[in-house]
Amino acid sequence: MTDVQLSEQQIEALRRYPTPTVSNAIELFRVRPRHQGFLPHSIRCLLPELGPIVGYAVTSQTSAAPVAQGETTADLLADYLRYVAAQPGPKIAVGEDIDDPPGLGAQFGEVTAAIHKKLGCVGHVTSGCPRDLDEVRALGFGLFGLNPCVSHAYVRLVDFGKPVTIAGVTIRPGDLLHADQHGVCIVPLEVAPQLAEACAEVERRERPLLEYCRSADFDLEAYIRLRLELQSATHE
Repeated sequence: MTDVQLSEQQIEALRRYPTPTVSNAIELFRVRPRHQGFLPHSIRCLLPELGPIVGYAVTSQTSAAPVAQGETTADLLADYLRYVAAQPGPKIAVGEDIDDPPGLGAQFGEVTAAIHKKLGCVGHVTSGCPRDLDEVRALGFGLFGLNPCVSHAYVRLVDFGKPVTIAGVTIRPGDLLHADQHGVCIVPLEVAPQLAEACAEVERRERPLLEYCRSADFDLEAYIRLRLELQSATHE
């Protein structure tokens, strides 16, 4: 896990902002290219009405494919749950579905979400497909994946507590995630303590343009001048 641990108040401050504002705020620190640090649109929010979730990644890899005849697999569930319980929260369970194609069966449904919530998780992000959307919604537990699915098939843990790849993006144990109806953003830990203030700054900078767009006296050329003035003031 990371040495950067936000306070409960800092986490709650971040939860007040949508993920696009968080993404824009990260840009202010110039710590990474703008096209990096978030999951692609193939990983979508399945319960958008729950609002933003913020937490540190606890990771696993799963397969739901049938086991070959005569093959045995280790039962890693108890050790995995102990691993999840031992990490500081809030946590987001990040599961890499290693099947090709992914989504043969769900790692997360009502029961798995319930135990993870008890262990301090606020949601699940997967490269596969969860299920039991109504029941998980009632738990207030976020779900992100390709799509919902019907069966858990032969789902089993293959590994845990290591970096995973979700839709081509690496997520490491302890990475801080901010996720909502727009998708999943990885928050650089070095800027995390200042990020809520940066989100407020993003909103402050956007406010004059939004207010002018709502004005009954709107004029396009005046809008363009105002935009240039604001950009110039930002770069001074």
